[in-house]
Amino acid sequence: MLYILYGLDDFSLNEGLRKIKRGLDNSEMLAANTATLDAKQLNLGELKDICSTAPFLSQARLVIVNGLLKRFELRPRQSRGGRHIAESKVGGLGEWQTLGVYIGQMPASTTLVLVDGRIDNRNPLLKELSSLAKVMRFPLLRGKSLRAWIQNRVVEKGGTITPQALNWLAELVGGNLWIMEAEIDKLVLYAYGRPIEESDVGKLVSYAREVSVFSLVDAILDGEAKTAHRLLHQLLQDGVPAAYLLVMLGRQLRLVVCAKELRQGLPRRELQTRLGLTSDYALDKVLRQAGAYKMERLRHLYRGLLETDLAIKTGKYDSELALDLLIVELAT
Repeated sequence: MLYILYGLDDFSLNEGLRKIKRGLDNSEMLAANTATLDAKQLNLGELKDICSTAPFLSQARLVIVNGLLKRFELRPRQSRGGRHIAESKVGGLGEWQTLGVYIGQMPASTTLVLVDGRIDNRNPLLKELSSLAKVMRFPLLRGKSLRAWIQNRVVEKGGTITPQALNWLAELVGGNLWIMEAEIDKLVLYAYGRPIEESDVGKLVSYAREVSVFSLVDAILDGEAKTAHRLLHQLLQDGVPAAYLLVMLGRQLRLVVCAKELRQGLPRRELQTRLGLTSDYALDKVLRQAGAYKMERLRHLYRGLLETDLAIKTGKYDSELALDLLIVELAT
């Protein structure tokens, strides 16, 4: 049996892989009969040898190959007219052209699973093997799908959640289900015996801090010294370390600068992937800031962050005073 699992939602992909394992053998012997391979240096002969090995004291053998499809991903090639044409990285499948033939001859006791991240639907190996495999695609969850997943997860853990809290949680964290799972665990425990409310999300979810950091960056860039000072001390009073705030300010500026450079001609989802953002809320804020502020203003703020970091590390100022001075300088 051949499975192909791919997509950016590696949380759901891993859950899918666990279901495959449970369906093969519930005994502990499956671990002894599982081979996990990195496709970078793998050749077809080695894969055939491993897949053809009989299982030991078990009815099933599991072979997991990471990254094989990625070896045959298409790359853009620019034509004379400036348009992009897709071409194969390797100029064809080579020896892997016959993998489909071997799948038909593979021992019934062997289950082969090809695992990959983001893969284009035009991938030649994917097209070659799709008719022979159970293909499971795991895109990042968004919108209604994400909210339904959150609702189901909360119920599974014995909790309930208000619609407002659910929407706020989905907007803040986005499709990173590893982080979402951890945040739901905290919220269900905190709100034990009552529904999770919007205020609970604001108190507990780490991504909620980013909302205040976005606002702090806005106030600094807009020259609103009083607002920036108030937001800074509100975050400090909430227990956010000054060093963390400095890192977050630097991260936010980096995202804004990258978005400013990349946004021309890139679709929204591609830009979101390039920036590494799973939250639509965070993406909207970054894009707004990238459009609102000139590069020279952003460079000025970067220089201020560097000088503040040096002042803290050399002991010239303590971290809170250094941040206060930074805001006075930049927001004046």
